[in-house]
Amino acid sequence: MTTVVSGAVRLTGRGRKRFEGGHPWIFADDLSAAEAPAGATVAIEDPRGAIVGYGLFSSQSKIRVRVFSRGEQPPAPEHWSGRVARALAARRELGLLEPDGACRLIAGDADGVPGMVVDHYAGVCVLQSGFQGADAIRDELVEALHAQLAPRAIVERSDSAVRKLEGLERRVEVLRGALAGEVEVREDSLRYEVDVLGGHKTGHYLDQRDNRRRAARAVRGGEFLDAFCYDGLFAVRAALAGARHVVCLDQAEAALERARRNAERNGVLARLSFERVDVMRELRGREDFVRRFEVVVVDPPAFAKNKGELVGAERGYRELNARALSLVRDGGLLVSASCSYAMSPQMFVHTLGAAANQAQRDVFLEALCGAAPDHPHLLTLPESNYLKCAFLRVRD
Repeated sequence: MTTVVSGAVRLTGRGRKRFEGGHPWIFADDLSAAEAPAGATVAIEDPRGAIVGYGLFSSQSKIRVRVFSRGEQPPAPEHWSGRVARALAARRELGLLEPDGACRLIAGDADGVPGMVVDHYAGVCVLQSGFQGADAIRDELVEALHAQLAPRAIVERSDSAVRKLEGLERRVEVLRGALAGEVEVREDSLRYEVDVLGGHKTGHYLDQRDNRRRAARAVRGGEFLDAFCYDGLFAVRAALAGARHVVCLDQAEAALERARRNAERNGVLARLSFERVDVMRELRGREDFVRRFEVVVVDPPAFAKNKGELVGAERGYRELNARALSLVRDGGLLVSASCSYAMSPQMFVHTLGAAANQAQRDVFLEALCGAAPDHPHLLTLPESNYLKCAFLRVRD
């Protein structure tokens, strides 16, 4: 038996070159013909009609097909179960699949599961689909997760804005098991809560886990600023590592309240302060912050979601980091992150250099890090290498 194939698409000459280059996305302009229902598994044909692979079809996205199998032979019916098994094995090898821990189990196309993200929080799996084809295979993935991992609950958080572009409704529901309130997760000695039904993304940002550890190691007992703090985990880790005082800034009261609870849960609430502010505006106007902090972290939302927004994003990152650099003490550290894929690592470093020049500080790049290893970078999918986190030493 094989997977049911419900349609076919034919590549143009340019589309064939892209396909042969290994990239798993086929755009509408790369097809000369397409006949398939939304979300269907389709055969991918070269310009002469020979089958060269299989993918999941979208009737509305610019990414018309996401490739999941190459070659003439159709994938076996247990294909998706096998992809889940491969992803779980990789996380176990990394030592990340702990009963009370958290990690990304499936990183979408980078794990060969197009358009689907699955995160694990202390026995709760949270799925997020952003693509018609991912919706079509959801139930198979749920069955595979239930059989191979036996989580106490499986939740769907398919409520991102991208679903509107796919013609899909937003969905938030518990698919398996039961869930009561927020989930507590352990990360080393740190404990934190995750709102899997109402928090950002699937409830938390797991990609910064290793960068939080590195930032905390830089603390030597001074003051620490966590700008765009969300749930405060850079801040709480810093306090646990010995920071004397930590300032948390965010514009969302719900995020700050969660940060307070995380600080209290870890016994460091007395050393943290919380301010609900427009962070960009606040960093421009707070003279009492100047040259005050041993470590400053700026981890803003994406400034550029596509290449057309790069000019404005570059200006925004430059202004943000110039102001942040003015807040760092001599010998201190700026930890600056960008999750805008459209801004390359080279462009980000160049922008940080412009910010250093604007701030008139001598700044040295100690490290340029990426996402934690459970967010794999598939070499033929450069879009999977989206997170940049620069560790910048300031010396006057």
